[in-house]
Amino acid sequence: MSPSLPSSEFATRLDAVRGNLADTDANAGVWFSATSIEYLSGFHNIQTERPVALVVTDDRVELVGPRLELERASDVRQIDRVRTYFDYPGGNPMEALADALDALGVDHVAADADGAPGVMGYQGPALSEFVEVTTQQWVPRMRWEKTDAEIACIRESARWANLGHRYLADFTEVGAHPVTVSQRASMEASRAMLDTLGGRYVPRTRGGGPVHAGYISGSETALPHGHTPNERLSEGDAIITGATAIVDGYYSELERTMFLGDPADEDEHYFELMLEAQDIAIDALGPGVPVDYVDHLVWEYFEEQGVTDLAQHHVGHNIGLGAHEPPYIDRGWADHCLDDETDFTESDAEIAAGQVYTIEPGLYTETTGYRHSDTVAITNSGTEMLTYFPRDIESNTLSVER
Repeated sequence: MSPSLPSSEFATRLDAVRGNLADTDANAGVWFSATSIEYLSGFHNIQTERPVALVVTDDRVELVGPRLELERASDVRQIDRVRTYFDYPGGNPMEALADALDALGVDHVAADADGAPGVMGYQGPALSEFVEVTTQQWVPRMRWEKTDAEIACIRESARWANLGHRYLADFTEVGAHPVTVSQRASMEASRAMLDTLGGRYVPRTRGGGPVHAGYISGSETALPHGHTPNERLSEGDAIITGATAIVDGYYSELERTMFLGDPADEDEHYFELMLEAQDIAIDALGPGVPVDYVDHLVWEYFEEQGVTDLAQHHVGHNIGLGAHEPPYIDRGWADHCLDDETDFTESDAEIAAGQVYTIEPGLYTETTGYRHSDTVAITNSGTEMLTYFPRDIESNTLSVER
């Protein structure tokens, strides 16, 4: 299968938002989110101080953005017309959008926000100064459940992430710097991916490669979002890895806890607790299972083992076009869905087929962290593990004799 989405995916998505639009008094939908624009049209842009807006009516798809995006956006088959302003602040982006809406005969929009987000210093007027605005969050909710084509992209991402992770393990040795090991593994895996896919690869990077593999090591592993330390690897170091690959905008997530040389008894103890917690979470997944139930099970296990003080985050999250997407496997998810401040329903509190989750319970002592992460797709009958790098401690113990 080609590692990209067919145009039929976008047609289906546009039909869906047009169906939602028909249920409102608005005569156009407007999106400012770069991810939502990509999801609906296939046009990928980097969100900066220059707002980009996608306008969808019952028979048109138009894009309003800065002049510098004209050629790229004009090549996107799902977009009927591109209207531009020169730049910001001289180009008045909201006025340009208002002019486009007026040309389309639109006076009431259902938008994902009342104006463009304040990114990189952008400060503009609200869209409601020009037209009537009703806010909606249709696309973020649509992204929860992936189609077969989307899951195929994530599955392909997992394959290349696995290669990047294998290179990462192979290049790790005493005396190496974690930054250069990460760069080398990412480069070699990206080269293999680009050489293999050739013209089928859909570009999503600027300068960097499509595969990223890296890690934090030493005391930084005790911090769930630690930095890569400026210190060379030593025998006995714990390492928490991370690998992913971008396939037509979609991500997977692969993480492992590894040891450079034989792990200490304490390392083995916490590694096995972490691995059992991940097994509990993966085994609990399935369509119709309450999302928060999975996190509750892991927390109960941590309570039984007396290690709740070493847990610092929930079990996982959905993944797709975004590295983190809802639903979140968190004990508070059901209450969140029932909160009057959200647009969710009671059924949104349950796992559904098509959702893709990272499963990553972790434990963190004062000196060392222990966390695996695997990407798991929910099927009609159960689950499919998309990442497949070995998870046992023997496979994640690296020899110092190389």
